[in-house]
Amino acid sequence: MELTRIPKRKIDRAKIVVGIPRAFLTFRYQTLWQSFFDALKIKTVMSQPTNLETMTKGENKANSEMCLAMKIYLGHVASLEGACDYVLVPRIADFGIRRVMCTTFQALPDLVMNIFRHASFKVLSYNVDSRLKTDEKEAMIAMAESLGFSHSEAKKAYKTAHKASEDAYDQQVEENEKLYKQKGLKIVVAGHSYVTEDRYIGKPIFDYLKDNGIIPIRADLVDRKEALKAAHKASPTLKWELSREIVGSLAMHYKDIDGVILLTVYPCALDSMVNDMIMRKNKMAEIPLLQLTLDAQSGTAGLETRLESFIDIITMREEQEDHGEE
Repeated sequence: MELTRIPKRKIDRAKIVVGIPRAFLTFRYQTLWQSFFDALKIKTVMSQPTNLETMTKGENKANSEMCLAMKIYLGHVASLEGACDYVLVPRIADFGIRRVMCTTFQALPDLVMNIFRHASFKVLSYNVDSRLKTDEKEAMIAMAESLGFSHSEAKKAYKTAHKASEDAYDQQVEENEKLYKQKGLKIVVAGHSYVTEDRYIGKPIFDYLKDNGIIPIRADLVDRKEALKAAHKASPTLKWELSREIVGSLAMHYKDIDGVILLTVYPCALDSMVNDMIMRKNKMAEIPLLQLTLDAQSGTAGLETRLESFIDIITMREEQEDHGEE
């Protein structure tokens, strides 16, 4: 499968501009990608944070069955039109046996190339797929080689970027873990980083919780190795990598929190199954739990009403426990 539209002619590397859509896996790999291109001295441009215009652009490009996160992603890709030569759209299929990604991430380069077939930019991609025995390192080195860099140049850039990414994530996890030990009511928001970190759909929920005296904690920021072990105990057959990290994170921390918000976007098939499993099988059933499904509606009144009620439930439960009531 051809994943790039890189011309075979010699490329002037000094003039390359790579666009990065501020959506989907960018929130997971931003440091890795940015450091990689910086090391290769390739100029990058990132789309602006999501706003109503981004949403509208994405909805115009998407079909009705695509999830909200996909519509947002397409809006970010559209916003990079005219600002770059290439748009980075990786294909990440899996990380090994029972460690697969959503099919959206497997099909993403093909989807973008077809939807934006008349765009001025080309799609730049790399392919992570255990069946093809290509891991992240090999795939990103191959991508750089396709741009005209030598193997040694690409390998050195990946080494630098990988370390920067690991260091940055470790720091994020360390800061997140500190929140579990703070005094006060703590609610874990269990959602994918492209939902929790998105300024337009996810951040307002964190802001609302903070404004109402709650300590919001992200479930997706966790020691991934430990989370995968914990997830296996909760469900040995769960195979989606990002969902396993979240399930494992909840299993590791449920004793330290007062409530859980399962945050998803409509219509995410994976979350609909995984969240149901969390509610039915996990020990989280002992803790107040709210499931929020975000759609493209711009109003927040209904969302705030549900959050307000959920906070009231947790607060009353806390007060009853303080008074020794059952």
